[in-house]
Amino acid sequence: MRALVQRVTSGKVDIRRPDGAVYTKGRIGRGLVILFGVSAGDSVETAGKLAEKCVSLRCFEDENGKINLDIRQVGGSVLVVSQFTLYADTSRGNRPSFSGAARPELAVPCYERFISTLEKCGVPVETGEFGADMAVEICNDGPVTLMLEL
Repeated sequence: MRALVQRVTSGKVDIRRPDGAVYTKGRIGRGLVILFGVSAGDSVETAGKLAEKCVSLRCFEDENGKINLDIRQVGGSVLVVSQFTLYADTSRGNRPSFSGAARPELAVPCYERFISTLEKCGVPVETGEFGADMAVEICNDGPVTLMLEL
């Protein structure tokens, strides 16, 4: 399971429907945008552990300019976007293979557990829409981008 965590000043996800309609699904100010990917061998329990790690991740600056504070300490929010392409494999050429990504039967419950665990930890959460065509705006702060994997 992978979470690409980006510290942001803002983030937004729009959903693009097949009929051409676009609407904003989630929007945050200061916080984290987390691109979340599930592999075939992952479990719902791992999703909960990864969410707890993201909440505890000290990636915000304290009053001395040291990266020492977590999302709760700065009163930030999280925008979670499902991202099966985190499991792209290009080792056999230039066309990515996504065979390492979990099928929706496993990925959806993991995605839901990840989100519910963040909420249980007291963090305001916005989301994209699993499997949708999305446009994600990320205003990376720092920039700080961290790849977490369990």
